[in-house]
Amino acid sequence: MKVTIYTDGSARSNPEGPGGYGTIIEYVDPNGTLHERTFSAGYKKTTNNRMELMAVIVGLEALIRPCEVNVISDSKYVTDAFNQHWIDSWQINGWRTSAKKDVLNTDLWKRLLEAMAQHKVTFTWVKGHDGHPQNERCDKMATSAADAEDLLDDVIA
Repeated sequence: MKVTIYTDGSARSNPEGPGGYGTIIEYVDPNGTLHERTFSAGYKKTTNNRMELMAVIVGLEALIRPCEVNVISDSKYVTDAFNQHWIDSWQINGWRTSAKKDVLNTDLWKRLLEAMAQHKVTFTWVKGHDGHPQNERCDKMATSAADAEDLLDDVIA
């Protein structure tokens, strides 16, 4: 089955502030019916990159059988990690960059790789805040989650 996962994360431009993510999974069943599943959550004291990664992770972890997945994200960091093969070199170098610095969020990168293991996953970058309808919906979900009064503890740390 082919699945499209649209994602976005937001930390409200504050590395120590609240963060949230929005994720939409879309697929067409054998009868030609479009299905959609959405996820949105907020966390305290986190970064935008963590939220971008969480948005992808929750979408992939929700899939119950192997799928051909296209992840559409406005995060160049996430898409380039795979499309430019940064993650391959990070793993080869023991989760260190070519500049010999520790890769941030290795816990989430490893969790993402586990979530990807059973699927064929491609990553597509879309420019954020440019009117791309699905990306804008995810952005609103992520922003709402980051701004929510009932934020969860940072359970992803």
